Amino acid sequence: MFIEPNLKGEKRGWIEVICGSMFSGKTEELIRRLKRAKIANLSVEIFKPAVDVRYDEYNVVSHDANTINSSPIDNSQAILLMANDVDVVGIDEAQFFDDEIVHVCEKLALNGVRVIVAGLDMDYTGKPFGPMPNLLAVADYITKLHAICMKCGSIANISHRKVSGDGQVLIGEKETYEPRCRNCFHD
Repeated sequence: MFIEPNLKGEKRGWIEVICGSMFSGKTEELIRRLKRAKIANLSVEIFKPAVDVRYDEYNVVSHDANTINSSPIDNSQAILLMANDVDVVGIDEAQFFDDEIVHVCEKLALNGVRVIVAGLDMDYTGKPFGPMPNLLAVADYITKLHAICMKCGSIANISHRKVSGDGQVLIGEKETYEPRCRNCFHD
């Protein structure tokens, strides 16, 4: 995609949301889109929540070890301060940001920026996760990805937590979570 000028000659922005369960390829798809934007000589800024240090403190890294440079931030307002004069903004793990992320994305889009957001749409209990439902509501384009259920091999859309813990946020990998289909999740 490219940014088209409108009738007034201004560039138009939009919001793309990539969602799904853990291990569905969300970050992989985010990295793919951002690398293509760079190939097209667009200026790109990428952000991730500072709390996510699973694979790297600074870079966005997929479970398949693909990586792209990013800026770790503590709150979504920092994006507006750091994303000056860019064509594309990428945001990974959006479910970990504060609710203000929705307004940040809308402001960027209104300023002509293509915003690409990736995040879990549901938490480990199968409930909507953080600001993701509101991001999905304002998105111009939505891509829902699926993993493979680790119990039956069907498509999976829920991240089943394999370890005990009460908090909604427990950052982990394959030892902590596995994808499950609706039926296996509720069994």
